[in-house]
Amino acid sequence: MLMTKQRRPAIRTLRGWAINVLNEAGAIRECEEHGWMQDRADPHARERAFDIARRDPPAGLSPDAALAEVRDVLNSIGDTCPECPPD
Repeated sequence: MLMTKQRRPAIRTLRGWAINVLNEAGAIRECEEHGWMQDRADPHARERAFDIARRDPPAGLSPDAALAEVRDVLNSIGDTCPECPPD
């Protein structure tokens, strides 16, 4: 079957959805060694994530609530891995 649009993976929690949106937009990355999420501090990627949240919120959630969840998750993620030694 030919599909023209790639389906997003099923997400079980709102936090999981927000992490997926941030990852898809390139606003966060995963520590290669330990798996912790890290904020990339890229303002353009953050704006892409906010646009995705506004345009395509999860079913039953308003665009404003989706945007608030993405902001909350982004604010809870640091820019360094807690297990990696400092530079």
